[in-house]
Amino acid sequence: MPPAKKRTRTYDPAKIRTAVLAQFGNVRQAVRSLTAEQLALPTRLGDWTVRELAAHVTMAVETVSRNLDRDEPAKPELTLLHWPFATAGRAGDIADGTRELAAANPDLDALYARTGQRIAESLAAAPGDRLLAARTGAMTLADYLVTRTVELVVHTDDLNAAVPGLDIPYDRQALAACTRLLADALAAKAPGGSTEVRIPPYAVVQCVEGPRHTRGTPPNVVETDPLTWIRLATGRVTWRDAVAEAKVSASGERADLGGLLPLMG
Repeated sequence: MPPAKKRTRTYDPAKIRTAVLAQFGNVRQAVRSLTAEQLALPTRLGDWTVRELAAHVTMAVETVSRNLDRDEPAKPELTLLHWPFATAGRAGDIADGTRELAAANPDLDALYARTGQRIAESLAAAPGDRLLAARTGAMTLADYLVTRTVELVVHTDDLNAAVPGLDIPYDRQALAACTRLLADALAAKAPGGSTEVRIPPYAVVQCVEGPRHTRGTPPNVVETDPLTWIRLATGRVTWRDAVAEAKVSASGERADLGGLLPLMG
């Protein structure tokens, strides 16, 4: 497990709750418009169809309500910063559960309606410091909701990539939280101050061992946009391809992040 940063970023719990509900609503509205042919299209997630991916989005959100229904753990086991690294190894279980959920719920809009109502009711009564027995490790509700912005934003991008012409919007707070958490995870994985990674307008982090930059233009700079960064961090795009396509600018001998990515499988 990578070491924690010296200063942990904080998130506004109320804004994150609103962002999760807003982005889930954006996805629901788009999924409602998809035809049977579009739902049968392949995605970049192995053998998942668009229908299965859409069902998985509800699963990612439903975990909030399900975990709140469980007994509260005695103590936290996982910090927000370490969550991205704790998700590996669950792909098989997730895939099986996703296919079963999609098969059992041919009416996706009804599934989204139930999920949305459940999470809204659950969040209305639960404090942010309530501990959840998440499969990745016990953590606070406030922190867990930040992880849901990653799930929602990443899979929104997956859906947009799978269906030609689909343009699901991104809630600004959800996109910002997702970008910042994954940027901070990079800084935790490769602590240091020799390289500055810029993801405007949401995040700037320093990472990679070496001479620390103090003033002026840093000698090693990486800059990209939020969605390209998220794709790099989650393995949707390789470093080499992003650089070749000018989606990333990297200058300096310590600006090659290819060996550190992806952060999540």
